[in-house]
Amino acid sequence: MRSAVADIIRILGMHVAVKIGASEQERMQPQSVDMDLELEVDGGPAARSDDLNDAVDYAQVCASCERVAANRSFALLEALGAACLDAVLSDRRIHAATIRIRKPGILGGATPEVQLRRTNQGKAAVSSATKQSVDARIH
Repeated sequence: MRSAVADIIRILGMHVAVKIGASEQERMQPQSVDMDLELEVDGGPAARSDDLNDAVDYAQVCASCERVAANRSFALLEALGAACLDAVLSDRRIHAATIRIRKPGILGGATPEVQLRRTNQGKAAVSSATKQSVDARIH
């Protein structure tokens, strides 16, 4: 059962290289985008234990977005954002996440930004108990 508490973790100012752009030519070379993440979690367990094992690991969250950006190419900031959120929300301790992505320097000085928010409700992620049950039946 989830707690009603929604603590917020913000990771601001990530600079990520990604092949992104409306045209194939634009996607040929990685470009820099800026990302901010806001994660809704129950921080109570980590606050009580002061143990990293009970907390969302900021470095792992950043690394998951960097992996998404490094391993795919995107036409739209929206698609990049959705893929990053899917990766971040694989940690079931994250109840919801918001991402803001900016692609600076492309509109004559203006910077486009998209913001997407997703929750873990309805995701097809398998809980560890369910996975163990499935693994036991397979073996």
